[in-house]
Parts: sequence; structure tokens; C-alpha cells
Amino acid sequence: MAGWFARSSTLARHLARTSSMTSPAAGGCLSSIRRHGTLKAGDTVLSPTDDPYRHQIAPMSKTLRVVPRYYNEWMETVIEEVSVAVLFGKEKKRNEGCGFCRRGGMKKELDFPGGKVMFVPEMNFLPGSTSERINCYCVLDDNGQTFSKSKFQELSKEDAVKMYIDMVTLQVMDTIFYEAQRQGRISFYLTSIGEEAINVASAAALKIDDIVFPQYREPGVLLWRGFTLQEFANQCFGNKLDYGKGRQMPIHYGSNRLNYYTVSSPIATQIPHAVGAAYSLKMDGKKACTITYFGDGGTSEGDFHAALNFAAVMEVPVIFFCRNNGWAISTPTTEQFRSDGAVVRGQAYGIHSIRIDGNDALAVYSAVHAAREMAIRESRPILIEALTYRVGHHSTSDDSTKYRSTDEIEHWRTARDPVSKFRKWVEGNGWWSDVAEEEHRNNTRKELLRAIQMAERTQKPSLSELFTDVYDQVPRNLQEQERTLREIIKKNPNDYPSDVPV
Repeated sequence: MAGWFARSSTLARHLARTSSMTSPAAGGCLSSIRRHGTLKAGDTVLSPTDDPYRHQIAPMSKTLRVVPRYYNEWMETVIEEVSVAVLFGKEKKRNEGCGFCRRGGMKKELDFPGGKVMFVPEMNFLPGSTSERINCYCVLDDNGQTFSKSKFQELSKEDAVKMYIDMVTLQVMDTIFYEAQRQGRISFYLTSIGEEAINVASAAALKIDDIVFPQYREPGVLLWRGFTLQEFANQCFGNKLDYGKGRQMPIHYGSNRLNYYTVSSPIATQIPHAVGAAYSLKMDGKKACTITYFGDGGTSEGDFHAALNFAAVMEVPVIFFCRNNGWAISTPTTEQFRSDGAVVRGQAYGIHSIRIDGNDALAVYSAVHAAREMAIRESRPILIEALTYRVGHHSTSDDSTKYRSTDEIEHWRTARDPVSKFRKWVEGNGWWSDVAEEEHRNNTRKELLRAIQMAERTQKPSLSELFTDVYDQVPRNLQEQERTLREIIKKNPNDYPSDVPV
């Protein structure tokens, strides 16, 4: 209490000078002293009967002393802070009593940068998470029927059929390229099995001017935009027709023509890039947005958090699309989150967020369509968390049965298959049939096998392409590296691929 006496002496003298009435009245409070009297040594002002605190003028140099009937150090500190503001009249318009006077009420709010913050006398820590999880938006049940009173963006027959055709094409492509890798014809592959609705339906809700920053499990977005099976094959086989000139791993697609940035393996690096591009769209006044895809594991990267904060503060038109497929390679979401998934992380950064059923093509299409409109019209970021499941292995380098049960995989492959669910809805509208299904699958398989044969026969890029497309003029050190490499190949020709032109 000694420290309180010392800090309060100035306040007491100030109050004594500025007060002009005769004596304090019982039932008053600190701010009442101005109205009811002048300080005298030993004077006491009692609070109302329902307040366990009273305020006393200590008989020593007119210092001010706060004496709670039930002493509490934390309460004394709060009384001190609130009383300082009251005694100097800084908040007198909003506060007609001291911090704990029930009649006047405590100071209601703090005008702090970013908005006003309400004061409360209770000490409450926010819970780390709540038992009630965020709801998941869906339109179709597992039988392909729309739920009663469900609200979704209407689809034309043409768009619905194209969406389903591309989902089937993606399935066939994944199966054949996976087999090609197992045969040793390509070095690596990664499937999108179980996530076809996320790929195609999200792409269908975008416009060609919208810029895509993928992770690596979104080839269906390219497929929707017009990337051909031959272009997919050229990239996977790394021939001279590959836009990356054979310098990337298989499945690292990219297309300037289709506004699809090249896949980059490091996790989450594409997320801040998408925000920067969205900022440029905003500055240029373009009626377009960016979208970036990432998995649940990507939300644990620093790039994710930096990007969300930057997007929220700068108010840029970007859609963050999280494919929460249950597994970050072998790490389950139970070890990835203590929060309720990714959707609440958007809220934490002040971003409009929604959780959707990623295996429901209509829900994905509707959510991305609405998110795009909001992002562009209001110039704001949107986060979408799509709950789905990675039915395939993480990649051809992975065996997922080592860390999850085959029963779990089979359940999602059959009961929750997004392609089958959407087919039921399309067929229910009379837009598809078994005959059309068989014909499309057979034709797609034949076309892809021809594309693979052509990609295999096409010449590889020249060795010199290893050193191009970084600098306008190849610097001296890279010229020296190229000369050295050619000399080594000439001395050891059997150690290098014979189909690469030197």
C-alpha cells in the first residue's frame, strides 16, 4: 500500500485544489468527491452497500488511500488505474463513478487503434478451442440428392456435364500415369483421387482472368481451363515440348496461357505469392482475383500465416483454398491442429471463412462462386476449408497403408466418392447415362495412351537448356559450368542419358 500512497499524493493535492463543496457524503465514490466536498485528513467516502470497497482519505499529507473491505492486490491495481483517469477528468463524460462503483459503472471502453475495446471487471481467458465445431456447408447427400432447403449456385446443363466429364477424365489420367510410373516410364507421380470435386468444381466457378497458384494436387483446374492430355504427358515425360523444358519433376505443371503458375514442391511458398499478385490486381483495378490451393499441412508453415495477415491488412482479392484431406503425408490432422481445423485460423486474421464438404461438387462450386464475387466486389480475402480425403497414397514414393487402415481408405473410396455422388445428381437431371459413361471412359483412355506414346517418342530438351531462362545474358560462371559439364559427359558418355542432345 505504501507505493499507492506515494503515487496518490499528487492526485489528492489536485483534487483538494479543484473541489469546492463542503463535505463528502456517505454512499459516494472517488468521482463524487468533486461534487460533494473538499478533501480533509481522515475523511472517508463509502461506496454503495452492494460494493465491497470504500475510499478513505488517509491522515498523512492528504494522500489518497483505497481501502477494500476484502483486500485483493489485483483489484487494488485496477482501482488505481481507473481512478487516475477519473480524478484527472479524462473520461468524465463516459464515467460517472470510479472503477467499481455499481451506481456509476466502470469505464465502458478503451478507444484503441483498430476499434473500441470494452472493459470488464472479471478476468477471463479465452478458451483454446470450443467443444462445438464449425459447421460444414453441403448441398448433396451421399445419394446425390439435394438436401431440403439447401441453397446453391445454379448450374447449366452444359457446365454440369463438363464438370462431370473432367472429373472422370482426371480419374482416368491418374490411373494411367500412376501405372506408367510403376512401369518405370516416368520417375514420379501424384494422384488427386478423392479430391476430383475440389479440382474441377472450384475451377468451374472461376474466370480465365483469375490467377491460380496451385500446390501440386490440382491438375483438374488446368484440365478445366483447357490443358490437353498431350500437354500433361509432355510435362510428365519432360520432353522438348514441355513448357518447363524438362527441368521440373513430373506433375509440376504450369501454363502462362491459362494463368496457372508452375507448381513448386516446397510447401506453402505459393501462398504469399498469391497475395502479392492479388495486390497487383487491386492496384491495377482489374475485376479478377487470385486463388491459391494448399493442404492442411501447409497451414502450419510460416508462409501461410504471413500471407493471411498481409491479405487481411491490405484487403486484397484472394481466395485461400485449404484442401483438408486428413493427412499431411503421414501426419494426421489430429497431430496438425489443436484448433478446429483451418477455418478458425482465417477468423483469427479477420478473414471471412467457410467450411465446406470438399466431396460435394455443388457445394464447392457454390462456395467458390460466392467467394470470388465477395473478393472482387469488396476487395477482401476469403478462406475456404474443404473437408475431403486423400484416397490415394501421398505420391508414388509413399505407402499410406503403413500409417492408416485399408478399411478407412476403402470407406472414403466407395461411400464418399465425389465422382459417384455428382454423377447421381447429373443423371437425376437426365443429363448423363451409362452409355455416355462407358464411351467417355474408353475414349479418354485411348487418347491418353496415344499422348503417352507421342510424349515418349518426342526428343528431350537440349543440354544447353539447363542454363537458360534465368538471366537475359548467361553469366560467365554459368558458361564455365556448361563447358565443364560437356567435357565430363564426353569423357564418361555411359553415365549420362543417351537421349539428351549434347
